[in-house]
Amino acid sequence: QVQLVESGGGLVQAGGSLRLSCAASGRTDINFAMGWFRQAPGKNREFVAAISWSGRTTYYTDSLKGRFIISRDNAKNTGYLQMNSLKPEDTAVYYCAACPSSRWTAPEYWGQGTQVTVSS
Repeated sequence: QVQLVESGGGLVQAGGSLRLSCAASGRTDINFAMGWFRQAPGKNREFVAAISWSGRTTYYTDSLKGRFIISRDNAKNTGYLQMNSLKPEDTAVYYCAACPSSRWTAPEYWGQGTQVTVSS
């Protein structure tokens, strides 16, 4: 089992930035890829970005490329999502996820989520 705890969400004005963190605990001795999803009110949860265990491979949903950057620090068992030039439509609950694989496949573990609200 890998436990995930997100932090860093909050209220920000449009055009601002936030950095979300995802702290992993439990079976951190295994290689696991990490990802971020988000769910806006009334909408389905959608994929945002993912990163391999080594950090060398990243994936983004096309619409967010260039504004969001995923990274990780394995020494700290922590993943990050840097969000820049935020827009009101980025308002959502952001979830960290992990899969027990060096490469991103499908999420098996989930965090509780952190709220991001972007005001216009």
